[in-house]
Amino acid sequence: MTAKPITHSARSRTSTSGPGRDFSATDLGMLLVVIIWGTNFAIVKGALSQIPPLAFTALRFGIASILLLPIVYFREHAFMPPRGSVWKLVWLGLVGNTIYQLLFIIGLSRTTAANCALLIATTPVLVALLGAILRIERVTRIVAAGIALAFAGIAVVVAARGVTLSRATLAGDLLVFAAAVCWAIYTLGVRSLGEGHSPLRITAMTMLTGTPGLLLFGAPQLLRMDWHRVEPTGWLSLAFTSIFSLVLAYVIWNTSVRAVGSSRTAIYACATPLVAALVAHFLLGERFVALQAAGASLIIAGVLLTRRTTKEKIVGVAENEIHVSA
Repeated sequence: MTAKPITHSARSRTSTSGPGRDFSATDLGMLLVVIIWGTNFAIVKGALSQIPPLAFTALRFGIASILLLPIVYFREHAFMPPRGSVWKLVWLGLVGNTIYQLLFIIGLSRTTAANCALLIATTPVLVALLGAILRIERVTRIVAAGIALAFAGIAVVVAARGVTLSRATLAGDLLVFAAAVCWAIYTLGVRSLGEGHSPLRITAMTMLTGTPGLLLFGAPQLLRMDWHRVEPTGWLSLAFTSIFSLVLAYVIWNTSVRAVGSSRTAIYACATPLVAALVAHFLLGERFVALQAAGASLIIAGVLLTRRTTKEKIVGVAENEIHVSA
């Protein structure tokens, strides 16, 4: 989903539009992002049948980085981060893009698109759990209940595929879950950044610092690829996941957070796994069984509990970064 951002406006004020306000262009934008990110899982899964996973990720982030840099400069008339934060942005890019994306793409190639979306949806719960372990924030009883529900949902989702403990069954789910842990660490790291860091610039900088590692790991597959075997659908999939999922969705999501705050924006992200499951059912023929639906309900309930009871000034980054990585 993401591709999690932090804004000073989101951290310093509450949303200007409550849940009861009229449906706005911002809401339409957030729904569009949810549709894009939910569709992205199936699009990427289908493209991996034509383009090797590491090569696909390298191409995707290379294209997105080239497109995102002029957007940042056009909107902010600057690109370089404040002094003293360059190295922090480098390691955030390595954790949040290089390592995360490697785990995500390899995991997705070994599991279903629906499972992948559901496991990635646990990121806010992992942020709350790691934040408590690192004493960044306190876990209340309700947050603890949300964490328990989400992890119960993970167990149900994994069990729905059959607990045979075979690599083919569990390896992908475990890799995707490890990716979610990396994204949670990245989110907590972004929180520690000081003033002068806009969400769009953080996104661009961490993408730029994370892309070289992806190009390095993807180089062997890129060199061995038979480019003539890639059909038009493969190129269209690459274009969709680069332009829409990474670039367009990033810009819309950041704009939405600035307009209505991170808490309201983040609620929409909960619908991403459901969109992913429906799209995977129709495009890939993945069967969404009742046990998976039960697991999805537990995960979403846990995420909602965790988000509802966490203060916006603490979780502005986490909620805005949740699915940028999709």
